[in-house]
Amino acid sequence: MSKDYYKILGVEKNASEDEIKKAFRKLAHQYHPDKKGGDEAKFKEVNEAYQVLGNQEKRGKYDQYGSTFDQMGGFGGGATWDDFMRAARGQGGFGGGNTHFDFGGVDLNDILGDFFNFGGFGSGRGGQGRRQHRGNDIQVDIQIEFSEAVFGIEKEIKLTKNNGCDVCAGSGVEPGSPMEACATCGGRGQVQQVQRTIFGAMQSVATCSDCMGQGEKAKKRCKHCGGDGAVRSESNFKIKIPAGIDNGQSIRLQGKGEHAGNGGASGDLYVVVHVKPDSRFAREGYDIYTEIKISYPQAVLGDTIEIDTVDGRKKLIIPEGTQPGQKIRLKGRGVGQLHGSGRGDQYVVVIVDVPKRVSRKANGLLQDLEKEL
Repeated sequence: MSKDYYKILGVEKNASEDEIKKAFRKLAHQYHPDKKGGDEAKFKEVNEAYQVLGNQEKRGKYDQYGSTFDQMGGFGGGATWDDFMRAARGQGGFGGGNTHFDFGGVDLNDILGDFFNFGGFGSGRGGQGRRQHRGNDIQVDIQIEFSEAVFGIEKEIKLTKNNGCDVCAGSGVEPGSPMEACATCGGRGQVQQVQRTIFGAMQSVATCSDCMGQGEKAKKRCKHCGGDGAVRSESNFKIKIPAGIDNGQSIRLQGKGEHAGNGGASGDLYVVVHVKPDSRFAREGYDIYTEIKISYPQAVLGDTIEIDTVDGRKKLIIPEGTQPGQKIRLKGRGVGQLHGSGRGDQYVVVIVDVPKRVSRKANGLLQDLEKEL
């Protein structure tokens, strides 16, 4: 029976290569057998679908003939689930022992690493690659005025966090002291461990907790930071809030988060922007909406009035015969474009104020007007 690979991956038939790749990564994470709630059958099915749709030539044949053509095995090239798991254990498969899985640009080390702590097979010393440890990301919240979101502004924030030690430059090593190989991992930066899974005992690697994956340690620790490579201190940052930013959007400052210490890298700082509402304006995308009330005579005869805009008070011409609910557009009086130039527009919604009671004189005039219309 023909399988609908597009349906299996949850994408449309006109999906791009990038959309197919993202769908595969998501489902592979979801159904991986070693994850709680995983599903081996679904995992195989998802992989089979990606091996076809992720290959331009196979996808073309599938679109023409369906899934009846030769798909060369569930993992492509005749590879099987057993081959896959043997390779995961470092026992060969997929090209004679190369255990770096890359299916059409999707690195399965990223997927498998979530469950087996794979540490970058096929790279570094003896296949056990070192990974630089990274500090935590930080999120801070900042509040700005409505007009500041329209035009952009620069803000300064202060926060106390782990920063790299200035004395040892974040290495944790006393200046001038030599480094020596870590005795715990033998200088590899990683240690081997065995995990029992539904597929049997699997050998994997983990970052050495003694040297934090560096493979070497300082003979003398930095006196200033005690060998941590990081100290708690206050940091000041000037944040450029771009014009057009909306409520809840965030700005990422790469490398401005917590420092990992011991030769590691810093995480990122995320600034979440909260825009204070303005009772005079409502925002939709890059456009601004306001309301004005005018009298019935103004609607009939027209008028020139003053209204609020984000640029200050401006004159607005009310055309003759303006209808209730009519929108008058002020071009370029809206919000600045976040990714581009120019601004949106301001739309003034007209509300005609009809009095509930009028004088006898006004009533007579209105009756005379009605006869003229």
